[in-house]
Amino acid sequence: MTTPPKQADGYVPVADLEIDAVTPGHEGFRMKANGADGAEYLVEMHLDMPIDGRTRAVLGEILSQSEIRVWRRPVESLRARWKRSSASTIAPPS
Repeated sequence: MTTPPKQADGYVPVADLEIDAVTPGHEGFRMKANGADGAEYLVEMHLDMPIDGRTRAVLGEILSQSEIRVWRRPVESLRARWKRSSASTIAPPS
């Protein structure tokens, strides 16, 4: 990837992937990729609409020349969630 990953809106980068191979399927594409971490990845993309063969070929070519960055927002731990909710529900002293 040309730009380094940045944290945005609580999301953290999970993987930077360089697509090596794209295989079209009936409902989308399957992409094999190598990650910046040295691991191999398999990414599937499903399309909710039918596309013709020419469009499928063009999309496959575009995807094969692509890089993908995967981000995720970490799930808050149950302990942190409980502390936050109990702190907000404590009634002030009378």
